[in-house]
Amino acid sequence: MTDIDDNRAKRNVAVLVMAQAILGAQMPMIFVIGGLVGGMLASNPCLATLPISFIVFGSMTTAPWLSPLMQRNGRRFGFFIGAFGGAAGAIVSAWGLYSGSFVTLLAGSYLTGIYMSAQGFYRFAATDTASDAFRPKAISYVMAGGLLSAIIGPQLNKLVQDAYVVPFLGSYVAVAGLNLVGMLLFLMLDLPKGSRSEPVLENAPVGRTRAELLKDPRIVVAIICGMVGYSLMNLVMTSTPLAVVGCGFTASNANDIVSAHVLAMFAPSFFTGHLIARFGVERIIATGLAILAMAGGVALTGVELTNFFVALILLGLGWNFSFIGATTMLAGAHAPHERGTAQGMNDMIVFGMVTVASLASGGLMNCSGGNAVEGWNAVNYAMVPFLVLAGGSLIWLMRQPRTVT
Repeated sequence: MTDIDDNRAKRNVAVLVMAQAILGAQMPMIFVIGGLVGGMLASNPCLATLPISFIVFGSMTTAPWLSPLMQRNGRRFGFFIGAFGGAAGAIVSAWGLYSGSFVTLLAGSYLTGIYMSAQGFYRFAATDTASDAFRPKAISYVMAGGLLSAIIGPQLNKLVQDAYVVPFLGSYVAVAGLNLVGMLLFLMLDLPKGSRSEPVLENAPVGRTRAELLKDPRIVVAIICGMVGYSLMNLVMTSTPLAVVGCGFTASNANDIVSAHVLAMFAPSFFTGHLIARFGVERIIATGLAILAMAGGVALTGVELTNFFVALILLGLGWNFSFIGATTMLAGAHAPHERGTAQGMNDMIVFGMVTVASLASGGLMNCSGGNAVEGWNAVNYAMVPFLVLAGGSLIWLMRQPRTVT
């Protein structure tokens, strides 16, 4: 590519960084209030985190139709749909909260999942007009927007969550405003009308089927480790606001803790790739799993604010190493023409389990003990068997002979 193309790419990256910072701020806001609002409206406290489950479920079921839609009509069109879904979800959720309807709140949460799905394509859009040399920097810059959203979202939430008589109603109104601003940002994007597609060759290689891919040890272990890393992060993070408030602290404290957690999730991304290149992907995944175990251990030692902060920071770091490591392992275990099948299968399994984890989080937190402390302990003890599963599969893989693909 030419310098002119990179100038175009840099402009797009600047817009996407702003989008990641401004629109992305809604996710920590909603994850802070989702369980608290669910606990206010749900007839059964075990279902308190169901709104967050519906967001993840909405994202999981949106990606299969949103991705090909963007391929036909361009990413900007898909980003408009995502922002519209986020605004509509916030408005519907606000109405559900105002009217006391848990079902309406769930409907709004599902619409929010449309935005969550679209946001996942920001980093890919940053590469569409970038040269090979600028592409890694483009991705890193867009991820830097995630650091800004980790600060903007929780701090904005602290300002607006008590703006109305109904608690947290102001948060949903603010989220709707963030999405409307985001729609204006996307007008400045200069992206291709359709995503690049590889030419269809007459003698193009035929990729493995899903069943055949699942016979590859590295693919199976990559999926298991990615699933465990992401699911455990979601399991603990989803119940954190409930635990913080249940242990006598404030919703503002919960916002600060989630902000620290999200910062820890994204900050290491600038050097995680270098660590993988130097020490190997298996060691980085193992390190991530060990850090996740440390997060659970810190959480189980007490329920002071310091415990919550340290545990959630470790949880973010552990997610970064384990999930990015698992993603890297998966990417190196299949051929380029198998990318769609392998990555689609991976995302379906991973985010399917994340949906289950977010639902289980409320049940463990509110229905597995007599008080918030016992519920919080149950959430963290639940990490153990899954860490054993991922760690055991990784050890098994490392004992297997490497084959050249």
